[in-house]
Amino acid sequence: MNKPFLFAALGIAIIAGAGFFTWHNLTSDARNANNMSPAAGDMGGGMAMPVSVMQLQTGTISLTQTLPGRISAFKQSQVRPQVNGIITARLFEEGAEVEKGQQLYQIDDARFKAALISAQADLKSARSTINSIEARTRRYEELVKIDAVSRQEYDDVIAQLDQANAAVEVAKAAVEVARVNLAYTKVYAPISGQIGRSLVTEGALVTANQAEPLSVITQLDPVYVDMQQSGMDTTAIQQARLQGQDSIPVTLMLGDSDQTPYPHEGTLKFSEVTIDQTTGSITLRAIAPNPDKILLPGLFVRAAIGIGEQQAMLVPQRATTRTPDGQISVWVVDSNNQANPRVFQTSGAYKDSWIVSDGLEDGESIIIEGYQKIGPGTEVTPMPWEGTSNTTTAPTTPDAAPDSEALTAAPEDEQTEILIPDEMPEETQPATDVEQETQE
Repeated sequence: MNKPFLFAALGIAIIAGAGFFTWHNLTSDARNANNMSPAAGDMGGGMAMPVSVMQLQTGTISLTQTLPGRISAFKQSQVRPQVNGIITARLFEEGAEVEKGQQLYQIDDARFKAALISAQADLKSARSTINSIEARTRRYEELVKIDAVSRQEYDDVIAQLDQANAAVEVAKAAVEVARVNLAYTKVYAPISGQIGRSLVTEGALVTANQAEPLSVITQLDPVYVDMQQSGMDTTAIQQARLQGQDSIPVTLMLGDSDQTPYPHEGTLKFSEVTIDQTTGSITLRAIAPNPDKILLPGLFVRAAIGIGEQQAMLVPQRATTRTPDGQISVWVVDSNNQANPRVFQTSGAYKDSWIVSDGLEDGESIIIEGYQKIGPGTEVTPMPWEGTSNTTTAPTTPDAAPDSEALTAAPEDEQTEILIPDEMPEETQPATDVEQETQE
């Protein structure tokens, strides 16, 4: 065999192989088009798309404002000594409940008892002096009438009597001070509540002007909740008060992530009348019962303030989409079961829904699930929304599923035929024989 013949045979084989692959690709495209045509028909006018819908209704909602807050004690008192001395006894259990007037500490009272006895002795001395001067005054009063004594001597006796009376009053005051200081050696609880740890021990020297308290008593039922609110948001609470809402409820949430609701509801106590110029916020204070001592001073909570009720129409946020210009829209099903998007206006959010202010009417049906699969004017089969299932885009009819599987399976099979040479059709074998003869 001469070389020109071999080159010619090789060229014919290459042209035949290229023609086969071109024919194979064209037939594959045709099969894909045939497979897609029935599925498109099913998704088009051949069958109405099932969707989940909800009928809009106007109802009553409770408006709330949620603010961060801190728990503070309703009453808190520092137990302090009022006289100097040595602590001789501690008369309470740390962490226990104490009552107002209960004795907590005993300070050494020996010198205070002695001071009281001395003051009482001074009082007796002053009273004995006044008795003598009073008798002299009575005698001088008779003698001055007959000019037996001078007027000056009578005036001196009167002055001495006044000085003696003053000395008696001073002695009485000294006795009272000594009695008070002796009473201060017994340290009593100024309020009722739960007492903390003792900051001093028996044998410690305490003074009346020391900086450190002996202990701290905290009343935990009820407690205050201090909150900070933006000055721009205070109008809602003011309007609630103007509408005659005397008691504004406050619901507390505990924890950072799980937000456990507190079982007892509080009430808003008052709000400051001035706004902080540095932060632009205003302080609110609520009071909440705390019978179980769960709320401790310093605890961080979230407080939901109920500012009233209003009539509103709600649209779940999961059913809405945003238009390119940022407006909120929802798919509405008309009386002909045709779906069309509609833009509506909102006045705010309530939980996971929008509050409708304009654009939708009572009784209209909106699509909650399935709007991702439709277009404007699409005929749909509305089904009541259960409110528990998630939105899905998978086919829901038995006929649609096989077509969808065919659309995804066909390209894989065809690619396998092209990429694996061992499975080529018989039309490609002559080219292979020519190549073998050429190699020989």
